[in-house]
Amino acid sequence: MDIRNKTILLTGATGGMGSAIAQKLASEGARLLLAGRRQERLEVLLHALPGQLHRTIVVDLESQEERSQLINVCKKEAIDILINNAGICQFSLLESTSEQSLKAILATNVEAPAHLCQALLPVLKNKPEAAIVNIGSVFGAIGYPGYSMYCASKFALRGFTEALRRELSDTAIRVHLLSPRATETDINSQAVNALNQTLGISVDSPDFVANELLSLLLSQRSQQKTLGWPEKLFSRINGALPGLVDGSLKKQLPIIRKYALLNQQKS
Repeated sequence: MDIRNKTILLTGATGGMGSAIAQKLASEGARLLLAGRRQERLEVLLHALPGQLHRTIVVDLESQEERSQLINVCKKEAIDILINNAGICQFSLLESTSEQSLKAILATNVEAPAHLCQALLPVLKNKPEAAIVNIGSVFGAIGYPGYSMYCASKFALRGFTEALRRELSDTAIRVHLLSPRATETDINSQAVNALNQTLGISVDSPDFVANELLSLLLSQRSQQKTLGWPEKLFSRINGALPGLVDGSLKKQLPIIRKYALLNQQKS
């Protein structure tokens, strides 16, 4: 796919990953509809991008009414590509996760992408070529302690994307799932950064993820891509032999609990 002059909706545009993706796509000549919750951060991003035709849209994706308003804008703009990048991640033990956080994670990470895909399919089907990219996570293939609700949402998004890709396999719409591993963004608390460092977990840059997303869009077929090694291997082992991963993560459990409790105390 040639993304020059394509109109792209990018949700979660002002996060670390979203900003990097916006810069990459704009530098390739795409026109962006930048969706996020904070007008001032959207304006800063807008003025930092190459190109003059980008647009900002303030939206809270937890609100069905605001999602509907965003959908109306996208229909008028006749978007070519939908990138569901917005997401909420909370590092906490399940017993310490509030009902409000539980609902917010599911609404943002599952309900909003599904709603946007469903509502915008008629627009995308009218294009000679179009694409949907859902940003998943390696935790959509590996259930990890301290991230039970986040894992639940990303497992759901992975299943949704897989089914949708197969539903649309006889159309011109390419459906991709990009699943990063740990990434350097503001979504990570100090406790999460400390946990990653203690366990020796590798962390990718937002620019790396943005480059991988661009490669998906430029590809000639729908793809499901997991980033990072050994995370890619672990996700495959978990699918075939989950008991092996159970044993490995059980050894990490005391450290994970320590940092989860520390994160709770600071939040």
